Amino acid sequence: MDQIVNQAAKLRYMTGGKITLPMVIRLPEGGGVSAAAQHSQSLEAWLAHVPGLKVVYPSNAQDAYGLMVSAIEDDNPVIFIENKTLYAVKSEVDDELKAVPLGKACIKKEGTDVTIITYGKQVMDAMKAAEDLAGDGINAEVVDLRSLYPLDKETIFKSVEKTHKVVVVSEEVKRGAFSGEIASLIAEECFYECDAPIKRVGALNTPVPFSMSLETYMLPNHKDIEAAVKSLF
Repeated sequence: MDQIVNQAAKLRYMTGGKITLPMVIRLPEGGGVSAAAQHSQSLEAWLAHVPGLKVVYPSNAQDAYGLMVSAIEDDNPVIFIENKTLYAVKSEVDDELKAVPLGKACIKKEGTDVTIITYGKQVMDAMKAAEDLAGDGINAEVVDLRSLYPLDKETIFKSVEKTHKVVVVSEEVKRGAFSGEIASLIAEECFYECDAPIKRVGALNTPVPFSMSLETYMLPNHKDIEAAVKSLF
């Protein structure tokens, strides 16, 4: 990590821009595959905290392609996070489409009652939760961040201003998670737009278990998202 956080992230700044570091570092992470504590961590909050690093986290194959193109073309170090659970998920990719810009979120589903903000594998859970919530008369909007830094604050704030209720979801341990950064930004910039407390959904405060049953219990799922949303009404 020293080479990434203390060297690559800072060298362009320390040379006044004379040296560029166009490098992409692929980082498999996340639980759900019974890979145990040392191979299932979620470290995006740590990496997104470091000035000089860009961090992206796709939720599907098309975005993975588009973000990779943009990451390769960028003159800065880009951390390209890949949730291991998504390796088994197949979807169509149109390689003629343009690159996905770094720092541009995507509205996966439009809604009017509540905003669910997430990224990576949790987008699938958020979409499932939104489908179930529709049966209860709750029209949820799902925002896929795609890029953690740079962050598309404009899309986040516009969605909050529309729905006035927010749930932020990440697979990380909830304590110190990147979801807390999103929640704090909303509290700072959109406080008077919120009709209810900002809710967060994340993993329990423990290393990821090897046992599949315990791992499933520890990680967040669509039911947790649904419960968080319903608590706002």
